[in-house]
Amino acid sequence: MKQILIISFSDLEFDARVSRQVNWLKDKSEITCICFKANPNLNGITWKLIRQIPLSLGRKALLALSLFFRFYTLSYKLQHGYKKQLTNLKKEKFDWIIANDIESLPLAFDLKSSKKTQIFFDAHEYAPRHFEDKLWWKTLFAPWYNHLCKTLIPKVDDMSTVSTGLAEEYNKNFGAHPKLITNATNFHNLTPSQVHNPIRLIHHGIVNKSRKIENMLEVARILGKDYTLDLILMLPEYASQDTKRYFEDLSDSIALMDNVTLLGSMPNKEIVPYINGYDIGLFLLEPVNFNYTCALPNKLFDFIQARLAIAIGPSTEMAHYVNTYELGVVSESFSPKDLAEKIRTISKQKLQEFKENSNNVAYQLSEEANKEMLQSIIFKHD
Repeated sequence: MKQILIISFSDLEFDARVSRQVNWLKDKSEITCICFKANPNLNGITWKLIRQIPLSLGRKALLALSLFFRFYTLSYKLQHGYKKQLTNLKKEKFDWIIANDIESLPLAFDLKSSKKTQIFFDAHEYAPRHFEDKLWWKTLFAPWYNHLCKTLIPKVDDMSTVSTGLAEEYNKNFGAHPKLITNATNFHNLTPSQVHNPIRLIHHGIVNKSRKIENMLEVARILGKDYTLDLILMLPEYASQDTKRYFEDLSDSIALMDNVTLLGSMPNKEIVPYINGYDIGLFLLEPVNFNYTCALPNKLFDFIQARLAIAIGPSTEMAHYVNTYELGVVSESFSPKDLAEKIRTISKQKLQEFKENSNNVAYQLSEEANKEMLQSIIFKHD
């Protein structure tokens, strides 16, 4: 059996993409997974749990200085110095190391103990422009991530990313040819629920200030009493104080709204069956940075598996799916008012049709093609 090491600086119970990687490969290989927290639903995995390095005020200052003066080896040790927690792994020989996101790629090369070990890089975002909407990030982190991409991507044996736009950008700037592995989730054998009264909207995802979740609250406010919006928001344990304050502000705003409810977070595997009881999956993602412009997120495919209609802003990659398969509506702009008005145009009959269309393409747009692609790369010589 193949020996595979998967690296992800995340909590796998809430990281659907990496959990899918593990699930696709575990039956034909022995997997060791480095992460912050294990996914209890994945069996037969050797977990190497690392403790996230806390960024104290002093450490943040030193990190900022190291980034400003381009002392990138020091920068990596300050933010991602997990190698000392993994000393025993250096002795193990892996056939493949899968690095998720650019932050884990230096560690993958550090842990490569044999020339035969191949490295697969899965880019969940376009790293050099990840948070380009934030000046401090653009000034300090963008040059570092550009450096990591420029120096390490040419050395990987294969690579994937989540959308066509990101693949094209990696190709243009680094000569890479990433495989397209979307965030499609596994096929769920569900049927569309009947349209409710009032019409039920759902949004789920990680709390992130750049996503401007308040815009979706505004959509619900404009729609009024004939519509409800529930939100399943996950606040990571390692969230910054700024993110925590943002979540508190959202919670306070929601508490004042009659047709919006904040639900508790839930593991990824529970989301699709739960949201099957809704009518419309809502996602209004203002393109404040390049990655949001090219976003093709888990939630779009979750909405499809849950047999929902979909209401989004004019995000190019998502709009392609919604329009091609007639799954819902795409507003003319990213204004909450425009999206609310678009949602109002959907009759209950048309809404049921959109839900049926999701049902018709649920298997086609499930994870199956992605699973086959990754397996063909990792097991190509078996």
